[in-house]
Amino acid sequence: VQLQASGGGLVQAGGSLSLSCAASGSARANYTLGWFRQAPGKQREFVAGITWNWGTTVYADSVKGRFTISRDKAARTVYLQMKSLKPDDTAVYYCAARNGEITANSDGYKDWGQGTQVTVSS
Repeated sequence: VQLQASGGGLVQAGGSLSLSCAASGSARANYTLGWFRQAPGKQREFVAGITWNWGTTVYADSVKGRFTISRDKAARTVYLQMKSLKPDDTAVYYCAARNGEITANSDGYKDWGQGTQVTVSS
């Protein structure tokens, strides 16, 4: 499956931003879509994941209560709504897909979109 991420930008701390990830190509019903992020000098980390069929979600502790992942099956798009953003949320955000359940291990994801930069100013 091919993934196209969009929606990054610059926002002040406390603000909101929404990311989108459009999927094209063949995708199985048991696919999982995930969002990861990578800040300069840091490893890529899991942010949130959602199962395509049932919409089951998992969040990293650092974003619980602030970020919401959702999917529109008809539009074949996954969204990441981010609220109460902090400077620590600054990173390049990536969407990724895998065949199977949600995992926080980035090695478990086969397909990756290009990153989109999110910058939160203090």
